[in-house]
Amino acid sequence: MKLLTLDLFYIIAGTFLLLAAGRIALDRTHPQRWGSAVFWGLLALTFLAGKALPPTLSGYFLLALVVLAATKQVGEKPEAGSPLTERVASAARLKNRLFVPALLIPATAILGTLALSRLHVGDLWLIDSASITVTSVCLGAAVAVVAGLRVTGAPVTTPVAEGSRLLQTIGWAIILPQFLAALGGIFAKAGVGAVVADVVAQALPTQYPFVAVLAYCVGMALFTICMGNAFAAFPVITLGIGLPFIVGLHAGNPAIMAAIGMLCGYCGTLLTPMAANFNVVPAMLLELRDKNAVIKAQVPIALTILAANIALMYFCVYRF
Repeated sequence: MKLLTLDLFYIIAGTFLLLAAGRIALDRTHPQRWGSAVFWGLLALTFLAGKALPPTLSGYFLLALVVLAATKQVGEKPEAGSPLTERVASAARLKNRLFVPALLIPATAILGTLALSRLHVGDLWLIDSASITVTSVCLGAAVAVVAGLRVTGAPVTTPVAEGSRLLQTIGWAIILPQFLAALGGIFAKAGVGAVVADVVAQALPTQYPFVAVLAYCVGMALFTICMGNAFAAFPVITLGIGLPFIVGLHAGNPAIMAAIGMLCGYCGTLLTPMAANFNVVPAMLLELRDKNAVIKAQVPIALTILAANIALMYFCVYRF
């Protein structure tokens, strides 16, 4: 038996979304009151009862979310927020303690991955080892919320109120990573990887180990640019290029290939507006005039890291 499981945090996330939907539904001044409330309410149900819902019903929920977003029924209510003078005074009072909640998330994730998974009393384990890293990150987020309330002295209703405001500011783009990751799984099931393998084998001299590495790394970056998510690109490019050529043809190390391959995919994430939560949302939140300013600033870094990953994979994948 596990005390902390991923399902528990799905329930917490679903409860938060349901509270946010309720706040919107009760706000008569909200410009897209019912569309936004239904959107976040349906998303809350997928978190709260995802395993219990029939797959067909979940599919209809997904279509409803797409229709609501496409018809611009999901929006936010402009809120002034705290006055600037109040925020400046609060920042001066709290100083570097403001960073404590944010730093607790990675710290808890590392601690949970390395140590907490070993804690148990008889058959009762603290954390489910099957999803230890993701569960530890979720635990870190919960710890950060409690720490944030403690550091700032804010009321317990603040996380829902401010979380709801931020949720509406980001809008439908917040679920784009889930959509794209699911699409990657669909592509893998549909055999897109085999098609990619045939195209690459005909177009490139993959009998050379370096060419196989180059094709895999660049393919991960390019497919991520198209999909907006490295998790969506990974099953397709790994099945289509990585496994048949790097591992099968040249006996490369699959663990090293997969680890560095994901890093190559993340380089693509830095270069695409499809990764809306990373590249478009920050521009919106910072009210930048150029909505692509974040991407433009990241281009040199992304290309440099991609080149370094290619060199690192070629050096390591066939030697270790």
